[in-house]
Amino acid sequence: MEEINGEFIMKGCVEDDPSRLDTPDQLVNLLRSAGFLPLFSNTIPGFSVEEHTLAEHWWTGEDSDPWQWRHVLSSHPEIAYGKFFGKKAGFIHKDWFPVFANYRRNGYDFDALYDDGLAPYKWKNTMDLFSLDDVLIDKVIPASEVANEGIKSDLQMRTYLIIYDFRQKRNKKGELYGWHLAQLSTPETKWGYDYITSSYAENPLISWKKIQDNVMSRFPEADDKEVWSLLGMRVLSHEPIQF
Repeated sequence: MEEINGEFIMKGCVEDDPSRLDTPDQLVNLLRSAGFLPLFSNTIPGFSVEEHTLAEHWWTGEDSDPWQWRHVLSSHPEIAYGKFFGKKAGFIHKDWFPVFANYRRNGYDFDALYDDGLAPYKWKNTMDLFSLDDVLIDKVIPASEVANEGIKSDLQMRTYLIIYDFRQKRNKKGELYGWHLAQLSTPETKWGYDYITSSYAENPLISWKKIQDNVMSRFPEADDKEVWSLLGMRVLSHEPIQF
C-alpha cells in the first residue's frame, strides 16, 4: 500500500496470478510453507499478504476481504497475528514463533528482562495486566485497555504480546453488535510456556540467521538493510552474544 496524492493505493496482484489468495485457508497454507508474512506491502516486493490478493477485495466486508481474515487467523490454532514487522501487522506460523521469541527476547522471559533493568517500567505496567493466575491461565483483555499504542507495538515486536482474537461487544439482550475489537494476550496463553520458550537453548543470533535465511531464500534480491528494517531488533542484553 502506498500513498499517492493523499490517496492510499493497494499493491494487489493480477487476477490470473497463480499465487493469488482468495480465502483465509489459502493464507494458512501459504504460512505453513513460508513461515511468516507481513500484512501490507513493504520494502521487499512480494513479501506481504497484500501482494498476493486482489486490490478490489480489500475493505469490502466480504469473505474474500483480507482485512477480515485477521478475525479468523488471530484465533487460528497455528497462527499468531500482531505487529511483528517493523511495528506493523503480520502473521507468524506456530512452527516459527519460538524462533522469533528467542531472537526478539534474547532468551529473556519478561520478568527476568525487567529485573535486569532491560525493560522500562511502562512495559511492566502493561505486562502486569497479563499476570498468571493460580492455574497458570493468562488473561485476555481488549487492546483498548492499553492506551499507549507505542507500548503495545513494542511488546508485540518483542513477542511478549499477540493479538489473540477479535470480539464484538454484547448488548443487554446478549446480542453482538459493533466493530470487532482486538484482544491482547501472551503467546504463552495460546501455545503454552514450554513451547514458546523451546528455542531458548539456541543462541539468539542463530535464531536471527534462520529468520534472515528464510526471507533471503524466497527473496534473494532483498538486501540486508531491507530485511533488518522489517525483522531486526536491537539486542536487549548488556553482554555481547558470542557464537
